Amino acid sequence: MNRQEDEEQKAEQRTMNPKQQATQTNVIKNFFTAEGRLKELPTKYKKKLIVLHHLVSELEPGRTYTEKEINEYIKPHHEDYATIRREFIIHGLMSRDREIYKLNPKEQWDRWDNLS
Repeated sequence: MNRQEDEEQKAEQRTMNPKQQATQTNVIKNFFTAEGRLKELPTKYKKKLIVLHHLVSELEPGRTYTEKEINEYIKPHHEDYATIRREFIIHGLMSRDREIYKLNPKEQWDRWDNLS
């Protein structure tokens, strides 16, 4: 995790209650290696959203990405970049116009913190 990503995650955690913070921390710890590779994509919806939010946290808001750039971004985290890329779209984290991808505003993201 780089410094900017760490600061963004801490800022996001300040808006969460302690139980939500613990949930997020545990999911990230359980599904990512120390090197930042995703072990597997969770099947439970809430955990999947936490993982996807974590993965997109390093992308720049407002910037456009080609499909190749998104694939190259995902590959160090998980070998099935096509599935992860589709999950970004399905859950509202990114939008796609032809082969151009853009991070959506967080207000459009499927939320995990209000799920039980």
